[in-house]
Amino acid sequence: MVTTQETIDTIDYIRDNRERYLGELKTWIACPSVSADPARHADVRRSAEAVVARMRAAGLTVAEVLETDGLPVAYGSWLHAEGAPTVLIYGHHDVQPEDPVALWVSPPFEGTVRDGKIFGRGSVDDKGQVLMHLAALEACLHARGSLPVNVKVVVEGEEEIGSPSFEAFLAREKDRLACDVVVVSDTAVFAEDVPSLTVSLRGLVHWEVTVSGPASDLHSGYFGGLVVNPIEALARMIATLRDADGRVAVAGFYEGVRELAPAERSEIASLPFDAARAAAALGVDGLEGGERDRVPLERMWVRPTLELNGIYGGYQGPGGKTIVPSFARAKLSARLVGNQDPAHVKRAVREHLERVAPAGVRVEIESDGDVRAVSTSRDHPAVAAAARAMERGFGKPPVFIGTGGTIGPVSSFDRILHLPQVLIGVGLPDDAIHAPNEKFDLAQFYGGIETMAYLYDELAEALR
Repeated sequence: MVTTQETIDTIDYIRDNRERYLGELKTWIACPSVSADPARHADVRRSAEAVVARMRAAGLTVAEVLETDGLPVAYGSWLHAEGAPTVLIYGHHDVQPEDPVALWVSPPFEGTVRDGKIFGRGSVDDKGQVLMHLAALEACLHARGSLPVNVKVVVEGEEEIGSPSFEAFLAREKDRLACDVVVVSDTAVFAEDVPSLTVSLRGLVHWEVTVSGPASDLHSGYFGGLVVNPIEALARMIATLRDADGRVAVAGFYEGVRELAPAERSEIASLPFDAARAAAALGVDGLEGGERDRVPLERMWVRPTLELNGIYGGYQGPGGKTIVPSFARAKLSARLVGNQDPAHVKRAVREHLERVAPAGVRVEIESDGDVRAVSTSRDHPAVAAAARAMERGFGKPPVFIGTGGTIGPVSSFDRILHLPQVLIGVGLPDDAIHAPNEKFDLAQFYGGIETMAYLYDELAEALR
């Protein structure tokens, strides 16, 4: 961790320009780049163009919008560090819908600062964390005239809808995106005073289950008790998915799930996690979901889960309507870990539900998603470099954590380009991503910019 005059000048530049960076983030938040809403796809393109303009302002020598089969990707590069490693920085510029708007304290697309935080959709997921890199690159180029590594930046516009075009984009642009390591800043630290590096992400698959009965809704007085009620049938089917201890009861579901080593269990147990406080913050009586013989952090990070995401059928209006409904439908998803094969899990759950379906109904099951879990070796030199950078940026060595979430492109980089990845986000667990009042603590934002500036130096040394 050698501090040179160039490093000092870079950090001084970052600190002198904090207010400008904050203004830039406010402006970017004001672009409602909601990829899920076709009516806002023009805003998604406008957001990509804004990223390209910011890349040029930072000093990248290439900056352009690249088309995909769907929404655009912003791409930039600076490749003038002869003999140095090449780092690919990934992020996304699309955001989640702002609904329900009534629950926002301030307008979702204004970027309002209060209590040392900036509130707005995309503030931390992922516009603020992308801006950390662009600001750090600008600072390095301004203070030194060059970068210690070659840099490529990819900021996509479909992450919040599952990145449906990204794998085809990666395959098409494989040569353009060639690099030594991928850096992703789309994750959170364990807590405000606990710097962290994420070393595992869970995978993801989905099902939609439709149970059909009579050709139309029936009068329950005439036909109740004569025909099988599809809602009841679906409820009985879903109830078989877990046993009394919270373990998934689908044959073959746990194939590929690795048990933790004693040292890994001890490491998780040493983290300052208060289950009662976490439950209170979530508004529940306790963290009782899932496998009861596993501690909460193990269930969150390294155990698979099978969840019921939605269920509907029959009459939903005011008052009563005495019917036997014609159908019922449920949406389910599974988070995968270790070496679980998405295709195998989709097939196992489908076959289980078909097997337990009662006579008298018809069952149709559609499945989607093939995102595998991804683990990053903490022994890789790039991860060690990131740990040193985070210690320099936040004053403490980081702990290594997992995350229960899924970032599809991380799996894609792993599977298609076979690249090592560093997951170095600085969001906080209470940032309300995907929810009303999403925010980014300014101390994390500014500390993140400095951390990324340190990261480029550390990667240059570690990957030489």
